[in-house]
Amino acid sequence: MSAKILLVEDEEKLARFVELELGYEGYEVSKAFDGVTGGEMAASGGYDLILLDVMLPGRSGVEVLRRVRKVSSVPVIMLTARDAVTDKVSGLDLGADDYVTKPFAIEELLARIRAALRKARTQDTRCGETLTARGVSLDARGRFVAVNGAPVELTKREFDLLHYLLKNKGIVVTREALLENVWGYDFDGGTNAVDVYIRFLRGKIDETFGIKLIRTVRGVGYAIDDA
Repeated sequence: MSAKILLVEDEEKLARFVELELGYEGYEVSKAFDGVTGGEMAASGGYDLILLDVMLPGRSGVEVLRRVRKVSSVPVIMLTARDAVTDKVSGLDLGADDYVTKPFAIEELLARIRAALRKARTQDTRCGETLTARGVSLDARGRFVAVNGAPVELTKREFDLLHYLLKNKGIVVTREALLENVWGYDFDGGTNAVDVYIRFLRGKIDETFGIKLIRTVRGVGYAIDDA
């Protein structure tokens, strides 16, 4: 079955070009030309991936992404004409899976789509996977975290970071490895982004529940132990 892609792009000529190229590759494409319509279509579900322009009439792509992430973990690739690091980081921190700066080569966009879909399929194969440590339980399929039965609300990035650390329980994971496997791109801001999100997790889990889940290995990275 071919993947279903929602393209939200207000430049109609570009949208038509991308639609034709994606159709040639075997994808099913639906289009929206403004943020309000695109957001409604995204919320309806049924898509395997969303291509989302940042600058949209009616509602910005960042706001559409924010709303999508409240109800879905569908892969989202942001399309932006702006090359500022802050624009990219804001979208990625809100839960975008990747970004492509316009103008782009269609081959690059197709490669990033394939990568995002592969990652999503890999996650889907972990149906029912539950990871535990020190009273923390993470349901990978349902994207649910609890501590001693009490639910913990995490952002997509926080969840993915905790998930990766729990998958590697007992192993010291470097900051570079976390950036590569959780962020999935070359982050211009440096490895301190990992430290920031570790603090977020500790605030929501370690400090809130009085446990010591995440161990710092000075000069190396972080680990979760269950001893």
